[in-house]
Amino acid sequence: MAKAVLIDLCHLGANSWNNQIQNSIIRALETVGEEEVPSQAPFVCLMCCQALKSKRNGEDALQKTMQSFHCPKGRFEIVCSENTVATLYAIKQKLDEKDINVIKIMLPSQRKPLMKEYTSQLFTSVYQIEYEDLEVTCEENNHPKSTAPQSELMSLSGQDAEKIQSEIKMFFERLPPLKGKLTLLKSSLIPDHVFLHGFTTRTGGISYISTLSSFNLFCSSKRRDPPAVVKENLRRLAVTAGFNQDTYHSVKVNHASDVWVMGKAKPESYDGIATNQKGVTIAAPGADCIPVLFADPVQKACGAAHSGWQGTLQGVSMAVVNAMIMEYGCNVKDILVVLGPSVGPCCFKLPQESAQKFHMIDPKCVRLYESSHPYVDIRRATRVLLEAGGVLPQNIQDDSVMDPNQNITLCTSCCPNQFYSHVRDGENFGTQVGYISIKG
Repeated sequence: MAKAVLIDLCHLGANSWNNQIQNSIIRALETVGEEEVPSQAPFVCLMCCQALKSKRNGEDALQKTMQSFHCPKGRFEIVCSENTVATLYAIKQKLDEKDINVIKIMLPSQRKPLMKEYTSQLFTSVYQIEYEDLEVTCEENNHPKSTAPQSELMSLSGQDAEKIQSEIKMFFERLPPLKGKLTLLKSSLIPDHVFLHGFTTRTGGISYISTLSSFNLFCSSKRRDPPAVVKENLRRLAVTAGFNQDTYHSVKVNHASDVWVMGKAKPESYDGIATNQKGVTIAAPGADCIPVLFADPVQKACGAAHSGWQGTLQGVSMAVVNAMIMEYGCNVKDILVVLGPSVGPCCFKLPQESAQKFHMIDPKCVRLYESSHPYVDIRRATRVLLEAGGVLPQNIQDDSVMDPNQNITLCTSCCPNQFYSHVRDGENFGTQVGYISIKG
């Protein structure tokens, strides 16, 4: 049973409306009403573009249609915007406000391939979307029936797909930033004349869902932020930071210690990246897990790692250091390491069995050790493992920095206005990143 029903009229122009179309819409609305239990009435939206509503006959017809459909208050709306992207995105925001993820879209069969492309960019697998044919003919747009096989009629050409993607891109580029301006944190340890680097915060993007707002940089089948929104946030990061979005590479998280050395075969998943290629930006995500950046200004090589508690135990940070030594001839004493914003020992707990493993690294990594869920310091464990591997203590920047103005290893859970946090926000959390590249 659909919790939302969208009736797509975006293909209709200002002069397209006639009694036949109106009757078709009314019949579709009546069908929706008959299928649903009154107490479980769906949220119904008529989707149209501004051209239809701008003309008097179109406005009157839409109002007449609305009056003919008896629906509980607040469960029926007409949503008109400049184009299909704007209309569909406005509806998505309404659905997210109502926490609706089961959707039926009623539309002419020839519109289905187009709509599937729109929804693939504007929705994620969180939403269950089904399509139902809507018999609406428009005399001014009647084309001779194609003799092509039905399978070809139901597919989308590459040119049409590119046009839709361009339309979506232009729409998102015009949206204003939310939660203030885009803010980046930088380490004084990494030399600016050799490397471009930074850590993102949660301001200055276009993600509107509360736990994702506003600069989310990761799209997941479990989250409501769609690919097109994350792509636009990344574009804004690239413009502000000054790197090429087309040569941006982020780790493929598996909470392990595999490292991809750029130029070699790429593993299926990897929590670390190392490179000596100029102009290539590498990144590691984090939302409690530590985004770790590595820089060797002597050999001009760099790395990035995603270090959650499992990756920390498996030694992902030293795995990146060792890759830089093996592949680029780096001296371990020249490698600089910066730990980005991440969950602090004030907020992170693990079951006793897992906490024991951190206690073995260093007893100071665990607080309230005898409890069932002790507090664990994954940052200290990272430092201890790096120092044991030969990285100089003074070449590691973390929350042990005494100057508060120089500390960028802030607690993500304690700073809701600055950072995302899985510990604090639950499953639908956003993601910030640490990024680094070698200047040309």
